[in-house]
Amino acid sequence: MRPEDDGPMADAAPAALVDARIAGLDDWRGATLAAMRALIREALPSVVEAVKWRKPSNPFGVPVWEHDGIVCTGETYRDKVKLTFARGAALDDPAGLFNASLAGNVRRAIDLAEADTVDADAFKTLVRAAAELNASEAARRRSRR
Repeated sequence: MRPEDDGPMADAAPAALVDARIAGLDDWRGATLAAMRALIREALPSVVEAVKWRKPSNPFGVPVWEHDGIVCTGETYRDKVKLTFARGAALDDPAGLFNASLAGNVRRAIDLAEADTVDADAFKTLVRAAAELNASEAARRRSRR
């Protein structure tokens, strides 16, 4: 048994864990994460919520949105909410939303500080593009079998 499997949140469904994480952030970060979660769900109604990387110091873990693989994660820090797109380097970003993790070959992130806003339509387009990229990669893997 892993340490994260025996705490008070051990049996909670992923969506309930995300709800708890948001509720536990009683400042702008909770509101921002909730707003971004809503946009993700609008863009991709079939998205699956998961929670990964739970540990005793963080029983809520990191919210993860998946569709044929990770679309993005939602991490919170003292000064920002970070939405990391697992394969963001392969995505077109004509609106220039990506503003973090730009040097890597795979991931890209959007860091949102307290006063920041995001272009909702551009963000939803990015979410759909990430899901399409995952789906095409999944189809390619299936065809190789």
